[in-house]
Amino acid sequence: MSYRSSLGAVALAALSLLALPAFAAPSSDEPACLAPGQWARVDGGTPQAIAPTGLLTAMAQRDLVLLGEQHDDIDHHRWQLHTLAALHAQRPHMVIGFEMFPRRAQPVLDRWVAGELTEAEFLEQSEWDKVWSMPAQLYLPLFHFARLNRIPMLALNVDAALTRRIAEQGRAAVPESEREGVGQPAPATADYLDFLRQVQAHHALARGKDAKGKAADAALRNFVDSQLNWDRAMAEALLDGRLRHAAPDGKLPLAVGIMGSGHVRFGYGVAHQLHDLGQYSIGQLLPVAADVSCAALPPGLADAVFAVEGARRAPPPPPRLGVALEEQSDGVRLSEIQAGSLAERSGLRVGDIVVEAAGRAARRAFDVVAAVREQPPGTWLPLVVLRDSVRVDVVVRFPPEK
Repeated sequence: MSYRSSLGAVALAALSLLALPAFAAPSSDEPACLAPGQWARVDGGTPQAIAPTGLLTAMAQRDLVLLGEQHDDIDHHRWQLHTLAALHAQRPHMVIGFEMFPRRAQPVLDRWVAGELTEAEFLEQSEWDKVWSMPAQLYLPLFHFARLNRIPMLALNVDAALTRRIAEQGRAAVPESEREGVGQPAPATADYLDFLRQVQAHHALARGKDAKGKAADAALRNFVDSQLNWDRAMAEALLDGRLRHAAPDGKLPLAVGIMGSGHVRFGYGVAHQLHDLGQYSIGQLLPVAADVSCAALPPGLADAVFAVEGARRAPPPPPRLGVALEEQSDGVRLSEIQAGSLAERSGLRVGDIVVEAAGRAARRAFDVVAAVREQPPGTWLPLVVLRDSVRVDVVVRFPPEK
């Protein structure tokens, strides 16, 4: 399992569609577009504020509703919880799909909703620290809402190893028997291709691997393959979950998908694959910063957006180490170090195996990730690494807060 330090750490295989800013803040002389707590339609020239009652009533009548998020923003998850509650109040026959879990975790999700697992058991058996690189505390209110109301939870994703393999080799290089049952995705639209090209270029630049010529074309094709497979997997899992939880009279539940906003924006991702599967009754809702520029909310972005506290008031991002991590039996190996990163400046080397972080044993990648996340600005993080089988002390000096 590989991890990359970004917001503390981001799963290397899960190349986030939110790597590029989705929304722009206004200039100093430009008024904010929306007020916190305001819903707005974005199907015209200028976003129009609307009352939530009619909107959510209409959404509750759809077959599927997709709720986007920026994974590390707690306000986005609070908004998802409130929106789920409003939809559930009007249509209690519901299933909730989560991008965070691969399909193999489905039995664990079922046992959690049935009340058979403690919170700690649920997180351990679902391998949360391996399958998703964000703190569980961001998502636990959503998981408890499903459990409290006995709403089936759906594991929408595929294993990270499959996503990584497709991103490296292309979908055609993976035998059909090893694709976890995911069907052939619909081709990306031209606009989605442009968006993915920007995301892939951003990732390549961050990793210092900006390929040229045929190598760049192949890298982009494989990256697009991985994202389309990702979108298709979630679309199929949502539809399968609806059928699996049909009422005795045959009525199908409302399926709500919890996923990154990049899979929702403009209907490029999951909705596009749902259309290819013959499903068109889809609602798409997104959270945005209240101080977002109106120009950054173009028509077609979603059915509606909800304004949360603006980026100007957001806390600083967690510190970054700038490494890719691989779990081994003897510790956590640094398989890649970004040029100019904090890790490189601290003297860490590719091949180092972290065995201690902040005085605690580092057995899993998440142990290193947690130590980095917990480090206040301007402080030092002691690490012990094995370098050519010799224990070496390394001190990572985090810069003071600007």
